[in-house]
Amino acid sequence: MCLAIPAKVLSISGANAKVDFGGNTIREVDVSLVNAKVGDYVLVHAGYAIQVLNKEDAEETLKLWKEILAASP
Repeated sequence: MCLAIPAKVLSISGANAKVDFGGNTIREVDVSLVNAKVGDYVLVHAGYAIQVLNKEDAEETLKLWKEILAASP
């Protein structure tokens, strides 16, 4: 199963961006496939941003992920 996780774009340098997956989990991803700006939320899969998301959808998905992880043993 493949998963894509929303992340907020913190900075962009060329084709790479620093993104925050929440809880200060910051990674660098490739944004060359999307037209993202600083402050946007992107859907990240395998190190690539594959879609720009609206803020409400991204935050709801992140909230659900936190609930899932909190319920895991």
